[in-house]
Amino acid sequence: MKCPFCGKDNTRVIDSRPADENTSIRRRRVCDSCGKRFTTYEKVETIPLIVIKKDNNREPYNRAKIEAGVLRACHKRPVSAEQITQIVDAVETEVFNLEQKEIPSRIIGELCMDKMKNLDPVAYVRFASVYREFKDVNTFMDELKIVLEKEEEGVITDSTDKSTPLLKKE
Repeated sequence: MKCPFCGKDNTRVIDSRPADENTSIRRRRVCDSCGKRFTTYEKVETIPLIVIKKDNNREPYNRAKIEAGVLRACHKRPVSAEQITQIVDAVETEVFNLEQKEIPSRIIGELCMDKMKNLDPVAYVRFASVYREFKDVNTFMDELKIVLEKEEEGVITDSTDKSTPLLKKE
C-alpha cells in the first residue's frame, strides 16, 4: 500500500478491526519512510448481478421482487414469513452461486417454482400461473394435473406451517 503523504510503498499495518457492521475491515497503517499514519478500508468485491427480462431488457437484481412474487403467491395460505424468507434465501444463494454477471429471469423463476413445489402446492400453482403466463383454464388444469400426479407419487409434499392455526367458518 502506497503512503498518501510521501508515495513510498513501504507501509505496515499497526491495527485492524471490523467496520460497517462486519462488511469491511478498517486498517491503521504507518509509513516506514515518513512515519505518518493513515487509515484504509478493505471490502469484499461484489459482482453486480444483472437480470435479463423476457423482453431482453436488463435491470439490476432486486431481492425484493422475488420476495414480493413469492409473498403474493402465498397470500392467504398457511405459509409463515420465515418459510418465505427461507425460499428467497435459497433462490438467492443458488443465483449467486452460478457466478454469472447476467442471468435470465427465466432461471430465477424456475428456481422459485422448484422451491415452492414442496412448500405449498396452491402457492406453487399461483406462482406458475403468473410466471408462465397461463392463457386459459386448460393450461391451468394441465399444471394442476401434474401437481396432483406428483403429490400421489409422493414427489411433492405439503410442508406448510402446521403450527399456524387455520380459521374455520362457524
